[in-house]
Amino acid sequence: MLKFEDFKPITLNDIEIIKKHQKNYPPVHSDNSFTNMFCWNDYAAYRYLITEDSLIITSTIEGEHSVRGPFGPEDTDLFLKTVNLAAEIGGEYAYQIFDTKTKEKFSRIFPDVTINTDRDFFDYIYKTSDLKDLPGKKYLTIRKHLNKFRNKCRYTIESITEENLYEVEDFLVRWCEWKECSKTKVFGYEMEAAVSSVKNFVKLGLSGLIIRVNDNISAISIFEELNHDTAIVHFEKGLPDCQGNYKGINNETAKMLSERYEFINRESDLGLSGLRDAKMRYHPCGFAEVYYVKADGLKKVIDL
Repeated sequence: MLKFEDFKPITLNDIEIIKKHQKNYPPVHSDNSFTNMFCWNDYAAYRYLITEDSLIITSTIEGEHSVRGPFGPEDTDLFLKTVNLAAEIGGEYAYQIFDTKTKEKFSRIFPDVTINTDRDFFDYIYKTSDLKDLPGKKYLTIRKHLNKFRNKCRYTIESITEENLYEVEDFLVRWCEWKECSKTKVFGYEMEAAVSSVKNFVKLGLSGLIIRVNDNISAISIFEELNHDTAIVHFEKGLPDCQGNYKGINNETAKMLSERYEFINRESDLGLSGLRDAKMRYHPCGFAEVYYVKADGLKKVIDL
């Protein structure tokens, strides 16, 4: 039997053990990357347990627990223990499912339990070549905006390094003031996560790009490898100082990643309609889907 008390809060000291495990069992969804769990920890209070060569993760948002996993070798006994823990401690999102294989297994073992789709947290997956080349009619409008940016804004591109991290942090403060983060809860949490990624940029093994306009940072991206063929862009931000800078940083990031990764994961839209429209305009080739099962559904089939 698994107990919540056996799970350890995720800290920066756990990066080696979790990343070592994920080399053998790489994540496909951004929410299971170490960087996301660490940077969003103040919001979701992630914990983990490695047992039987499998990784099991819990999160706690506003006092409500969720459980996901096990991520590792096929182990039905551990799977059942994990689902049992979800039924025992979980709430609305008691058991979260991040891959088709687990979804199929859950349906096979618990055919009478409803699996809910969590569209707001589907990660958007793009072909890197599409974001780099913007080919064909479907990208015509984006190409026009990008060309306008290139023609009107005198800009330079540079990598994020230890030397300019303080400028990136200052940029994020200005971005949050512009977006009025204090008025929108999700922007406030995102700001905290972005600043955490900058403060721990080197230790997390992150990479990033800067667009400067008139020597000031106008847009940034922060990214890393998610798995062997996919890079993940954790943060992509721009100020309204030069129209088209979002398209500029998106395109420059894709150019940088194109030689190494076939796909780019640009995370979810968090259910924000404007962000969903913006992500759909880039024509994703797929999604990293997310599902969840409520505790009430689990308790009907599991004898606690």
